[in-house]
Amino acid sequence: MDKVRIGIIGYGHMGSQHTKALMENKVPNAVLTAIADIDPKKIQKAKEFCKDKVAYFDDALSLIHSGLIDAVIPTVPHYWHPVYALEAFDAGLNYLCEKPAGVFANQVRKMNEAAERSGKVFGVMFNQRTNPLYQKARDLVQGGELGRILHCHWLITSWFRPQSYYDNSDWRATWKGEGGGVLMNQNPHNLDLWQWICGMPCRVKAEVYYGKHRNIEVEDDVFALMEYPDGHIGTYITTISDEPGSNRLEISGTRGKLVVENDTITLWRCRETTDEFQARFKGEIGHPEVWKCEIPVKGKYTSHCGIIENFCDAILKGKPLLAPGSDGIKSLEIANAIFMSSWTGGGWVDVPVDGDKFEALLREKCGGAFIFEEK
Repeated sequence: MDKVRIGIIGYGHMGSQHTKALMENKVPNAVLTAIADIDPKKIQKAKEFCKDKVAYFDDALSLIHSGLIDAVIPTVPHYWHPVYALEAFDAGLNYLCEKPAGVFANQVRKMNEAAERSGKVFGVMFNQRTNPLYQKARDLVQGGELGRILHCHWLITSWFRPQSYYDNSDWRATWKGEGGGVLMNQNPHNLDLWQWICGMPCRVKAEVYYGKHRNIEVEDDVFALMEYPDGHIGTYITTISDEPGSNRLEISGTRGKLVVENDTITLWRCRETTDEFQARFKGEIGHPEVWKCEIPVKGKYTSHCGIIENFCDAILKGKPLLAPGSDGIKSLEIANAIFMSSWTGGGWVDVPVDGDKFEALLREKCGGAFIFEEK
């Protein structure tokens, strides 16, 4: 096998994007062989684009058990990501899960366990991990260039969405359909990069606003405070209301400060660590010498195609995954903790969250049953 046969479940916005990339041979080690969607109109659109070059199915399970594919990419509402994963692994297929991995951690843990039992390749579509900008930031932080981390802050308000965005879909921005708003739709990428670069917090507290800026039932404005096992503090702010928005990641440590903004990385490096400076300095007010450095960033941002190619290389050649599926639960745990804090009075919530308690609270918001449980 020199190419992985891909089946896509769902021919909406992302499904059609992945289809276009695969049909235009932008992923050299993959070939699209099947598409499934329960909506006949979407299948018709797929047929108009792909012609007779792929097989079409009106339900996911028929595609999964067709024998025409080696791997599945689900581009469906979030609750279904783990559901189809279990089916795919049971059928001996590889699985590249769209973000987020799911809506609540209990469900995603079952997906991770099934993936491990199957021995198949399991990836998650965290395409921003292919961005050299964030790869370099991670390298600097993980390599100790900032010393001991003191604070990390992400202001990510460049996710503006008008009311019409929500009105165009009956499942979007609902607890039962999407499982959340800005945290579950736009921010899985940022929350993943946040933990990928800075590590996982051990507890979270948050102020979350629901339907503050748009006529929706889920969150559209979020302020979160995070504490890490080593004692450093993080703040995370996001919304869909600001235009123009900001996207600024700032990380401070005992050896300086790193800022990722406007597609550049700036490093302010202390000539000596702040610990060393305060140990020797005897004056009233003083500062260590600081150098400002523009960090060169090399490489190409390959986005979704890069993740799919890497995923297929893992299947064909055993190459390590840039975004292993098991990492998907990490950003979800942060999002679940933010919700849990908001739903229980705004106090501190430990990470990982109490999965049973979170699931029970979310179930209440969904009217007692999740959509995949309904008959």
